[in-house]
Amino acid sequence: MADGEGVLERTLRVLGCFTDDEPAIAATTLAARTGLATSTLHRLLATLVAEGLLTRGPGHTYAIGPRLWELGELSPLSLRLRETALPHMVRLYEATGENVHLAVLDGATPETTSALYVGRLTGRQSIPTLSRMGGRGPLHTTGVGKALLATRDEGWLRQYFRAPLEHETVNSITSEADLRADIARTRALGYATTREEMTLGNVSVAAALSRVEGLPPIALGLVVHLERADERRLGPLVVQAAAELHRDLRTH
Repeated sequence: MADGEGVLERTLRVLGCFTDDEPAIAATTLAARTGLATSTLHRLLATLVAEGLLTRGPGHTYAIGPRLWELGELSPLSLRLRETALPHMVRLYEATGENVHLAVLDGATPETTSALYVGRLTGRQSIPTLSRMGGRGPLHTTGVGKALLATRDEGWLRQYFRAPLEHETVNSITSEADLRADIARTRALGYATTREEMTLGNVSVAAALSRVEGLPPIALGLVVHLERADERRLGPLVVQAAAELHRDLRTH
């Protein structure tokens, strides 16, 4: 543990251990990952449970607590963005019957930035996707991610391309030149597309919103099965929904 580390830093180290793959973690695992002394960790865990930031589970495990969820819902991403976006997402779903995603650009640096999903609608006919509300997706292999990339300037993109682009499927674009060409195409069309680049069999169509003061860059998109992917029909629907959402966000 670093000298002079405070309670807040220790708390963040504990909370940072929880992931999509491990939403519940044993105390012994938390001790190993944080490097905190057992006595220190148990005192901290007891406090976090008492305050509702963590909750105890079976087998001496811990999970994110309701108070942390409650606080998260006070974010402008929930109160302002998601609440305003929901009617537009519903109309887009009703028009297509497909998965609807709402995402924002989030990261400390361009190299570490990803698409953070803040809203999601699915139905019985929708295809399975890897995304979840509160989850993240790569910018170069998701529709919303590519739409967000197309909003960035050249200086930002130069930094972004310093990090290697990982393959998610055999169809993922990992060449800077190819991705730059895709970004140019997105800007020309007004919407981004991916074809089996994040999940085999899936196609995504997404459009970025014009900038809204007080919110990070936003994109709205669809994920559909390859056999139903009519880009010429879906593209204009997504662009219209994004424009209408932008108008309402500025109004509110």
